[in-house]
Amino acid sequence: MRLKGKTALVTAAGQGIGHATALAMAAEGAHVVATDVSPALLESYAGVANVKTAVLNVLDKEAVQAAVVGMERIDALFNCAGVVHNGTILQATDEEWEFAFNLNVRAQYWMIQAVLPKMLAHGGGSIINMASVCGSIKGLPNRFIYGASKAAVVGLTKSVAADYVGQSIRCNAIAPGTVDTPSLADRINAYDDPVEARKLFIARQPMGRLAQAHEIAPIVVYLASDESVFATGQVFNVDGGMTI
Repeated sequence: MRLKGKTALVTAAGQGIGHATALAMAAEGAHVVATDVSPALLESYAGVANVKTAVLNVLDKEAVQAAVVGMERIDALFNCAGVVHNGTILQATDEEWEFAFNLNVRAQYWMIQAVLPKMLAHGGGSIINMASVCGSIKGLPNRFIYGASKAAVVGLTKSVAADYVGQSIRCNAIAPGTVDTPSLADRINAYDDPVEARKLFIARQPMGRLAQAHEIAPIVVYLASDESVFATGQVFNVDGGMTI
């Protein structure tokens, strides 16, 4: 029970990596507040021990602040909410850029800003941000907006880590490769030839397969636990060898 006695807050916990991580944290003894913008997706937690659900739109600053106010303490925050845009810089629109940076970056900024006072008041905490292998780590074709926003997440992560390293606050990021989630399925099904599109996504993974959400969750659990107490300001690649 690596997280026994800890309280963890997870965004975008309705499906995919967020869902797998919330369940993994609960299994390790954490009291988990699983949030998502979709009430229907949160219904999957019915009957799951140690998990409390809450509808949360991370694009609403007042809602973010209100969600945190009622929590006595927060030991770990997993900023999982995000969006992927397809296309080059010449195909990008201002609207897509604004939405991606709002959801991928600004929402993390708001969540951290809301959670930090409680962490500081209780002597520390662990913040884990969702970055990506695509961004500051590796450039991928047709991911201009996504890569730029995820590079910003890395900068945000290191800045928070540097500011609070002396106050027992740790801030790290994870950088997954391609993960087989409902979000990826939606993007694949949007292609003219979904079967060929899936093959192309798999082809860029050196292991010859996509990751599963439950294979990403353990690194988040580790970063939320006291086992990672000496790690901060780092980006942990979980990419199936994409950056070898």
